[in-house]
Amino acid sequence: MKIAIGADHAGFEYKEALISFLKDYQIKDFGTYSAESADYPDFAHPVASAVEKGEFDFGILICGSGNGIAITANKHQGIRAAICWNTELAELARKHNNANILCLPARFISIKEAQEITNVFLNTDFEGGRHANRVSKISF
Repeated sequence: MKIAIGADHAGFEYKEALISFLKDYQIKDFGTYSAESADYPDFAHPVASAVEKGEFDFGILICGSGNGIAITANKHQGIRAAICWNTELAELARKHNNANILCLPARFISIKEAQEITNVFLNTDFEGGRHANRVSKISF
């Protein structure tokens, strides 16, 4: 599985921890590369573009609230970026929405929670069925 990952300064520490946690996957780090102040769109757009083009199976984006990166990523056609702050939301984002980018709110969860949420997100399949019809109506 190929995963694109990116974060702003608020998510930098979490991004680094997740890269180590996901060592068995093929990961591309789109930055930021330090905890110095950085603008989340500078990382959300490249991750979303890479997933949108099919270069990566999934994306993971991290900022303080998860909102900025999700709003930015969801501007891309074919991207379904979901903010998840617990494992139940991660599971539903995959099962019901076929989310392809996980957005994590670093200021509201621990690194351990981020790892658990990521694990559930990456290992949950889309259910399809009635959900496929709904997902097909998202992009126009």
